[in-house]
Amino acid sequence: MKPLVAFISLIFCLYGCVQKKRPVKGETEFQRELNAEYKDATTSPLKDKDRKVFEGLDFFKFDSTYVVKAKLKSTPNSKWFHMKTTTDRVSKERVFGILTFVLNGSTCQLNVYQGKDLIQEAGYEDYLFLPFSDETNGLESYGGGRYIDVRIPEGDTVIIDFNKAYNPYCAYNDKYSCPIVPRENYLKTRVESGVKAFKRY
Repeated sequence: MKPLVAFISLIFCLYGCVQKKRPVKGETEFQRELNAEYKDATTSPLKDKDRKVFEGLDFFKFDSTYVVKAKLKSTPNSKWFHMKTTTDRVSKERVFGILTFVLNGSTCQLNVYQGKDLIQEAGYEDYLFLPFSDETNGLESYGGGRYIDVRIPEGDTVIIDFNKAYNPYCAYNDKYSCPIVPRENYLKTRVESGVKAFKRY
């Protein structure tokens, strides 16, 4: 009987472990991937005390009206400059181009940036940085604005998905140095999509 008892005990143990492992929260693939990243101690920007009780980030509900088609006007002769960050560090960037699009019934423009150091890294050769601020900052969303990752398109059209807007790491942990959203990238409208402000437990 002892082998049977041991087998039953093993089954209960395995079942209990499966029960304790909660599924990653998220309405979309982007949300689930971000939550999984923040839950993992090896990739999370969260402080240990916050990560241990972390159940998932707060997001605005997915809204397809915040997926917009933007016209890209390239600025190939733009100069490299030092973008300020939340610390003394500076990030060497240049304006790769100007994105023009319609959002909430208004025509908007945002500068999209290219990082001099980042484009040297494998997998980031075509990476573009799109920081922005809007009228939800300091209310529903993080006060310092948010970021969106963009890739260099083959043509002159870029799809901006504001549902994929995320907070800089310094919104969660002051040990990080994060680029400050330039003034010219302020949107005079409410962007009710993407990640909301982080609520500490």
